[in-house]
Amino acid sequence: MPKDFLENGGNSRGDEALGKYANYFQVGQNELEFVIDFGQSFSDGREEHFHTRIITSPPYAKELLRILEDSIEEYEARFGRIPET
Repeated sequence: MPKDFLENGGNSRGDEALGKYANYFQVGQNELEFVIDFGQSFSDGREEHFHTRIITSPPYAKELLRILEDSIEEYEARFGRIPET
């Protein structure tokens, strides 16, 4: 990951990126695409709220999985095991 990646809002081009916290996810798929919803779950009993939807092709969904697996492996090597939720 480039050093300035996080400094540029997670965008290596330096464009402004809008960051949103997510702790609630939903994934659906059909033959042509994966739909990934990101949202928030609240501890005070309020209903979950989705704020972002990403639609991508199966090959790119698989690439996202690979990148996440690599990143989690790197994180755990540096900071220790991530507990299950």
